[in-house]
Amino acid sequence: MHAGAELHVRLTRLRRELHETPEPGLWLPRTQERVLTALDGLDAEVTTGAALSSITAVLRGSRPGPVVLLRADMDALPFGDGAVHSCGHDLHTAMLVGAAHLLREAEFPGSVVLMFQPGEEGHGGAKLMVGEGVLDAAGERPVAAYALHVVSSMVPHGVFVSRPGVVMGAADTVRLTLSGAGGHSAMPHAARSPIPAACAVVGQLPALLDAEVDAFEPAVATVTGVRACGAANVIPPEAEITVSLRTYTAATRARLLARITALAEGFATAHGLRAEAVTGNGYPVTTNDPGETEFAATLVRRLFGSDRYLPSARPLPASEDFAFVLDEVPGTFMALGACPRGTDPRTAAPNHSPAATFDDAVLADGARYYAELAVRRLHAAASPAAG
Repeated sequence: MHAGAELHVRLTRLRRELHETPEPGLWLPRTQERVLTALDGLDAEVTTGAALSSITAVLRGSRPGPVVLLRADMDALPFGDGAVHSCGHDLHTAMLVGAAHLLREAEFPGSVVLMFQPGEEGHGGAKLMVGEGVLDAAGERPVAAYALHVVSSMVPHGVFVSRPGVVMGAADTVRLTLSGAGGHSAMPHAARSPIPAACAVVGQLPALLDAEVDAFEPAVATVTGVRACGAANVIPPEAEITVSLRTYTAATRARLLARITALAEGFATAHGLRAEAVTGNGYPVTTNDPGETEFAATLVRRLFGSDRYLPSARPLPASEDFAFVLDEVPGTFMALGACPRGTDPRTAAPNHSPAATFDDAVLADGARYYAELAVRRLHAAASPAAG
């Protein structure tokens, strides 16, 4: 199965159209319309989401068999008053459209579910799609699910990277509010200032991690915001602290969320304040199935050469809502280096940077990889002895 020059031209055109009309969040009407147009004529069973502008397309093979799911996220990042595709989701979308065209020319048993997902950037779009039935779209649960994500730095051009087990950590935002009583700065005894307690919470967070987490286990609690507004001679009644928490096991995640809340409550009580902790809908740990990861890595080596796959020694310092899919079915998440040829990935602008640059030259390989993953995995599942 080869992605020819004509398909590469079409995918490049699609990717650039998507890049010029970025949409963030769960509702991407122009992106959805463009992808639906690109899928037209493929004889796919297409449905769209209710809680988000998702697209689920089911391609049926030549005979009954198992199911494989392929996912691409479609949303852009908010930037200023608009949005920008600085994480490469426009490439993923184009690649999966390309895979759909390649699959229509392939022979395979069973079905392929194409999951075009909005809202990866903090909105939990994958969780919403799971709730709306994407995993059962073909009539039965997938035997495997795969996602591909380009990176504009760290990884050399055209190199695929993954690892078995934990591939990315959980991400949670904890918003702590300490409430007291405002007053005049000349009479602090008549007020209940939340500021000393807020400072104590911020200062104690590093010690909390030392006390709760093994030194050989990664965990990061970063204070990303402290707010206590008021005039220069006014004690504010409230202080807010925002903590970004990154963990790599479910147990550590649950324990630290509870302990950060307890830390704020303890200092609040000591200072005669009230504390409230609100945890956003974070992303769980992304865990690759070892067997599926080896299958995907072996395929990269067979398709593109042994030098095109690089096993990662440690989890990537990011999070992904594809974790909600991998919590339900076995599968793997793979990264692909997409910095321009000749660029040093060590100094290239990273994903999410306004200066991030992605090379369209990887589109054909990404589409082929997606399609071959589905076809070969379905044949292996339908004929275990041959797999």
